[in-house]
Amino acid sequence: MADKVERLKTLIIGSGPAGYTAAIYASRADLKPVLYTGMEPGGQLTTTTEVDNFPGYPEGVDGPTMMVQLQKQAERFGTEVRIGMITAVNFSDEVGGIHKVTVDDSKIIEAETVIISTGATAKYLGIPSEQKLRGGGVSACAVCDGFFYKGQEVAIVGAGDTAAEEASYLANICKKVTMLVRRDEMRASKAMQHRVNSLDNIEIRYNTEVDTVLGDQVVEGLRMVNNVTGEKEDIAITGLFIAIGHKPNTDIFKGQLEMDETGYIITHGKTTKTSKPGVFASGDVQDKEYRQAVTAAGTGCMAALDAERYLATIESHQEVSS
Repeated sequence: MADKVERLKTLIIGSGPAGYTAAIYASRADLKPVLYTGMEPGGQLTTTTEVDNFPGYPEGVDGPTMMVQLQKQAERFGTEVRIGMITAVNFSDEVGGIHKVTVDDSKIIEAETVIISTGATAKYLGIPSEQKLRGGGVSACAVCDGFFYKGQEVAIVGAGDTAAEEASYLANICKKVTMLVRRDEMRASKAMQHRVNSLDNIEIRYNTEVDTVLGDQVVEGLRMVNNVTGEKEDIAITGLFIAIGHKPNTDIFKGQLEMDETGYIITHGKTTKTSKPGVFASGDVQDKEYRQAVTAAGTGCMAALDAERYLATIESHQEVSS
């Protein structure tokens, strides 16, 4: 195993907007970053057909194209992008310590700094009709995709604050929003419930779940089922939004980094610093509030700058001690 150990100044784990932006800034700062893509190169945006709200694309861009462009920009400045999965980590507790990371259960990397950009995965219902129409009218982000359904009738599944917020957002641009709530009450805060209830074009269906998403290539309707009576009903919609939460991709870091109760990595103050010196987190892996490509890219920039400053501090301490 010893001959497989590689030493790096900066290792970036994850290849979405946060990871690639971190790579752009880190490579320009001569940190010689190596980026591992993980199992989903490009992250969540590779499953998005149109991105209309990222600055700099007046005509919009499809998600996979945008990720390819970000990768090329990172590589232009010297980032080495590798296909591979991080399978184990052992982060140092010491300032200036070396972090050990295992790739694909075989290769060992020793890194002076690590930037984590593994993102989060949207939770879906998991039924076949929903999975078939992902990208064809089924979405997990109303803020990202709601614009395409302006003036149309849509449905949203969820009962928490996020679902209520997204339902309110959709109500401003859509003709009608049908909200499916699995229980006989919402989990959202009273303020959010009041907001939803005050909008005339939101219809809340309690004790209601998705039975089948109707449509061949795109969403054409929804078959709902009342989970108390068993009664089914079809409605015509063009878009279905799933707002039942996200799962941060942090399982591999459990026991190594401080996280909140849902698994999001906790960063300190307005920085990307984690509970381990020299380890930084950016993007959806530490952001459960905004979850946008542009905010992920912003924290990717922050992580690279934090890593650069950390390394400069370590080097200055080493010079003083020597």
